[in-house]
Amino acid sequence: MFRRRLLAAVACLTALTAALTGCGAVGAKPADLQIYSARHYDLEGAFGQFTEETGITVEFISGGDAELLERLKAEGEDSPADVFMTVDAGNLWNAARQNELAKLDSAVLNDAVPQDLRDPQGRWYGLAMRARTITYNPTKVDVAEFDQAETYAGLTDPKWKGRLCMRDATSSYTQSLVASLIDLYGREKALEIAKGWVANEVQIMSNDVLLLDALDAGTCHVGINNHYYLARKIAEKPEFNVKLFWASQAGAGTHVNISGAGLVEGSDNAEDAQKLIEWLATKGQNAFVDANREFPVNPAAQPEAIIAGFGEFKRMPLNADAYGDLNAAAVDLLAEAGYK
Repeated sequence: MFRRRLLAAVACLTALTAALTGCGAVGAKPADLQIYSARHYDLEGAFGQFTEETGITVEFISGGDAELLERLKAEGEDSPADVFMTVDAGNLWNAARQNELAKLDSAVLNDAVPQDLRDPQGRWYGLAMRARTITYNPTKVDVAEFDQAETYAGLTDPKWKGRLCMRDATSSYTQSLVASLIDLYGREKALEIAKGWVANEVQIMSNDVLLLDALDAGTCHVGINNHYYLARKIAEKPEFNVKLFWASQAGAGTHVNISGAGLVEGSDNAEDAQKLIEWLATKGQNAFVDANREFPVNPAAQPEAIIAGFGEFKRMPLNADAYGDLNAAAVDLLAEAGYK
């Protein structure tokens, strides 16, 4: 334990803020919980509220998903981490598969988080949900043009040629969407879909913000975005000329993904770590998701006003095993289709 806490004190140097984490002068007591977090959205408010309510102090080590997972593996039992927090269900699946996450037996979490948004063995739990769906310029597109049952596949229709914008093949958003299509349709049809996007001269964008700006300008007519990027744009500019369409409502539903967390195997403060994850899934749900305008995973929590205005939607059931296990297949499929 001494070595873990010594490492934690050193790690304090890279934490987000001294005020939040309790890292201050040399010799200061390290925080109660160390979180390795690949999630970078407005963490201070939610975790500051958790500390105020519980007295449990928190510090963060931030980094990329793969980087932090490799760090956990390298540190082994000497890791100072108590909680691993990441984006994308495939990353959570991968951390559990590599035995870096411990099983939690929590009726609170099982009640708060829908079954497909948590690990069956209790090694990770979804905490925030994002929908990757259709966005469009309403002066260029009539919603009657969209395939109501298979909207993602429907973008292969030649009528969308030269009108379509999407994210690059290296984006985890693109890879998870394609992995879900492989899981839903099988590889052959998923490959046909990706080839259809390419045949329609899809314009590739490096991020969702640029994609939305292109839609607003009319450079693209239709795209695929995470819902919260549009919500942010609307918050900044209510007259922003882009609307959202919930994909595949007459079919499998809209593709969703999650950010989530799990207890690190070997944590020496498992009790407080469980309290934190339970708080984030219940009392702290809105504090955790609202600032980034994500959807709460807990059905009892209400979404913030702008995304509530998008209306209710049927979501595609999330299959974390597929998102993780089929990620490499999705990358290969995109390359074979000529999707850049």
